[in-house]
Amino acid sequence: MKFEELLQAVGGFGKYQVLIFLMVSIPRVVIPMHFLLHNFISASPPHHCAVSTLAGVSNVSQDEAFHISLPRELDGTRSSCRMFSRPQFHLLGNSSWELSNTSSIQNCQAGWVYNHSQYVSTTATEWDLVCEKKGLNQAIATFFFIGVTFGSVLFGYLSDRFGRRRMLLFAFIVTTFFGIMAAFSVSYVMFIIMRSLCGVGLTGLSIISFILVVEWTDIEHRTFCGTISGLSWSVGYMLLALVAYLIRSWRWLLLAVTSPCLLGTVVCWWLPESARWLLTKRDVKAAHGYLSRCAKINGKKDFGSKITPEVLQKTVTIDESRSYFYWHLVKTPKLRKITLCSTIVWFGTAFTYYGISLNISGFGLDPYVTQFIFGAIEIPAKLSIYFVLDYMGRRHCQAWTLILTGFLVALNAAIPAEHRHVRSAVAILGKGFSEASFTTVFLYTAELYPTVVRQSGVGCCSFVARAASSLAPLIMILDDTWKYLPPLIFGVVATLSGLVAFLLPETTNVRLPETIEDVEDDRSRKPLRTQVSEENMDGEIPLQLMNQISIDTPQISIDTPLPQQQEVNNYCDRKQHQNHILLPNGMDTDGS
Repeated sequence: MKFEELLQAVGGFGKYQVLIFLMVSIPRVVIPMHFLLHNFISASPPHHCAVSTLAGVSNVSQDEAFHISLPRELDGTRSSCRMFSRPQFHLLGNSSWELSNTSSIQNCQAGWVYNHSQYVSTTATEWDLVCEKKGLNQAIATFFFIGVTFGSVLFGYLSDRFGRRRMLLFAFIVTTFFGIMAAFSVSYVMFIIMRSLCGVGLTGLSIISFILVVEWTDIEHRTFCGTISGLSWSVGYMLLALVAYLIRSWRWLLLAVTSPCLLGTVVCWWLPESARWLLTKRDVKAAHGYLSRCAKINGKKDFGSKITPEVLQKTVTIDESRSYFYWHLVKTPKLRKITLCSTIVWFGTAFTYYGISLNISGFGLDPYVTQFIFGAIEIPAKLSIYFVLDYMGRRHCQAWTLILTGFLVALNAAIPAEHRHVRSAVAILGKGFSEASFTTVFLYTAELYPTVVRQSGVGCCSFVARAASSLAPLIMILDDTWKYLPPLIFGVVATLSGLVAFLLPETTNVRLPETIEDVEDDRSRKPLRTQVSEENMDGEIPLQLMNQISIDTPQISIDTPLPQQQEVNNYCDRKQHQNHILLPNGMDTDGS
């Protein structure tokens, strides 16, 4: 018997699964709020050099003081980072701001004055991370994603080693603690360390919460959970715009987006462990307890009397107690191919998604409205991919969304700049397909890897994706070399990764593999109905027949069969063409 049959016996997608779905929505909302928080807590407001009082000079207005103390840029605006070494009084009677002697211009000497009309405080204003120090301000995001990247590898392994629920609780604690510590940082160095460690925990929330939902969901509803759960990201995306609009101080804003983790920590105590994972660790008693609770809540009250822990241990074909590490992802041929292709697909997906997000322009709105719109336009993309995933299949959805993304990126670059509205529409459409690709890749990857290394596989792919997201902003700098070079790179990478997706096996309506051997076995990649018919030919006892076997039955003897055993033997005799048929007690049909 396979785990998918157990899910059907306890109610494949009932109240129990809905409760799990709702509980893990909390971390799914928190994640984008932290990932995109840099746009607000590290924003650089308008600023200029602090101008000293003009001693002995009267009847000089503030504008005139700025006029003789601050030079202007080529576009006519006052310089944000430079000042005159001494006041240029001759400019009071001269409307021109051009200087013949630029040697009198220097960097700010007495600090900066910031415009606080939009942001009360940010990390830039807190530690004066502007002008020649603006690179340190941008480095805050870089250090954060370094933590996120490291967390992908760490929690991917720990979750497969110690369990989904335990590591999800640990991720909540890490995120909450270091998020609060970051808000109370007293120095720049302390802040980037605390923020990076917070990123480590956030990655655990991201990959573990998704896998936990998928492993408790039957095949029929796996697409629904895998795609609709992504709406939580869009909700968090838009919610950040509202919270940031109401809270303009970076410390309080950081505390506000971290506070839901306290609720998540409490809710995590009611989350179940993955029964799939427990069975791979041979913890049949705990798995049976969670399955019985699931059956009770879903109205399948006869489950406990039909399937006891002993029956579960003898019939469910999960027999893996070894420890696994990342090298197992490339140890066998087919799993090696899946890992190689999946990492390429994840790289192209993340690389293009963040490249498009940073390159969308033409809205002409303030950052809060723009943030809200960017989140809102992802909802139609997620809903659309939900309705076509089962129809087209995971492989084709993943491949074509990436290929169309690459095409739209190239098309957007080819449209003349004067057609601003057309360029914006194409860019938004490209972002929609990119988001659809991101939604697909999470579900697709979770279905490709077996239970024993599923979290490690997703963690490995997430590691590559975070590296790609860190690389994408650097590609934008190439715009100075040739304006078509960045979109060309993004378009080519998206298209190539889409073509690589065609090399992956299809997983639509295919049960989740439990062991590495399931992946290497071609039959485990076939649709469920085909699998069931072939497995019956293999002599595995159907769930209905297995339920008739009492656990109190004495040791079975082939010579003196009991009634239940006789029925099993009759079933096995009908499959005589098979060479190796297993009975519930592990004996072969030849009596050995």
